Amino acid sequence: MHAYRSHTCADLSKENVGDKVRLSGWVHRVRDHGGILFIDLRDHYGMTQVLCDPDSPVFAEVEKVRSEWCIRIDGEVKARDADLVNTKIPTGEIEVFVRDIEVLGPAKELPLQVFGDQEYPEETRLRYRYLDLRREKMQDNMVLRSDVVSSIRKRMWEQNFKEFQTPIITASSPEGARDFLVPSRLHPGKFYALPQAPQQFKQLLMVSGFDKYFQIAPCFRDEDPRADRSPTDFYQLDLEMSFVEQQDVFDTIQPVLTGIFEEFGGG
Repeated sequence: MHAYRSHTCADLSKENVGDKVRLSGWVHRVRDHGGILFIDLRDHYGMTQVLCDPDSPVFAEVEKVRSEWCIRIDGEVKARDADLVNTKIPTGEIEVFVRDIEVLGPAKELPLQVFGDQEYPEETRLRYRYLDLRREKMQDNMVLRSDVVSSIRKRMWEQNFKEFQTPIITASSPEGARDFLVPSRLHPGKFYALPQAPQQFKQLLMVSGFDKYFQIAPCFRDEDPRADRSPTDFYQLDLEMSFVEQQDVFDTIQPVLTGIFEEFGGG
């Protein structure tokens, strides 16, 4: 068996009843029901309920477990009673009886709770970002961004665009970027900077004969924030096309934007 898991915390179902499994993840919460311990074990993919009672050889060790401890458990998949099925999660028809446990990483008392929807000051969230990013809303936001970018790429590829990257930093010039400088380690006193005119690199590709391309481009701004951009950096879809008119550009971007809103708009 794999050293850490045979399944993720979203994999198990009634078809696995009776199987010996290994799971690894974080303790979402612990509940003590009259000497029977229930643990919601969480990983990136989902949640599985595991349980332990005094018949388990590791009951004493499981009693010590607290929220956000990282653990590995070995156990047996059991079917839940019909009136205890949790329809809100994919693994809601089963639970895992713990036969063995290994604490991979204990945790002290948390300054920010991962479980629940409690709001915290931004300073606290940023200081303990590793905990903030464990919260369900933040996990969903990160996955959504990844999925949107993936969808954009797929839609551009379907229109026969190629994805190329242009330089982010280049040799600095007097009229160039004033606020984003990277000192050269090999040439003391010299600096790299953001391109004064990144379009030059893009036009270089076009006159070289690449018919059309796109990039998910990182952009940097030293200015006040706007409703549609952060004050320091953000990403945007850039595209270049040869031998086209305005309507060709509209016809290219319309299915991309429409598709993104239809796929992720939720309406």
